[in-house]
Amino acid sequence: MLSNKVHSLLFVLILASCSSLQVTSTWVKPAAKGHDYSRIMVIGIIRDADRSLREQMENHLAEDLSSMGFPAYSSLAVYGPEGFTGMDSLAAYTKLMNDHVDAVLTITLLDKKKEKYYVPGKAAYAPYASHQARFWNYYSTMSGRIEGAYFEVSTKYFWESNFYSLQNRELLFSLQTKAFDPVSTRQLGHEYGQVIANTLVKNELLLRKNSPTKVL
Repeated sequence: MLSNKVHSLLFVLILASCSSLQVTSTWVKPAAKGHDYSRIMVIGIIRDADRSLREQMENHLAEDLSSMGFPAYSSLAVYGPEGFTGMDSLAAYTKLMNDHVDAVLTITLLDKKKEKYYVPGKAAYAPYASHQARFWNYYSTMSGRIEGAYFEVSTKYFWESNFYSLQNRELLFSLQTKAFDPVSTRQLGHEYGQVIANTLVKNELLLRKNSPTKVL
């Protein structure tokens, strides 16, 4: 019989295979126990130039967790883009604890690559001897059938999310993913939020006291 963690990994792989998002690595602290956290802060570690992407990722992950019954909030919405700028660890922990935050879930954009690749031209070929026998016949016939060569740009995103308990300041969970040419940042944020939220629940790192867990 498969263990809960094996079931969790299979679930994540199946979910990721249906989208542009692929899970590349998952780590769960051995013997980690779930907790009914009162306030989870979602913090995007994404450069300021990608502010809109950070907003999408934080909002979707916070909304997905909230829809499952776990109180989660976007740090960008709560603290603004400079919420932790210039702080040391003590100041940051104090700020979070004063706001009754007892868990932090980070979203880090490890890398974003744009790769230009060549798409060769194609020809609709019909081997008619009369068209090939003379240059102009061939030229005039085939020039209308050529689909010109061009370049396309592929965008790849590499993400990492860590889940920390602020009660003991321990890392409980880490997951790495990559995404290829998502249709939109909105779709990317929604897919990412579902993968992270469901993985945390499947590994029983998030628990609710009064109602059964709803899986997206």
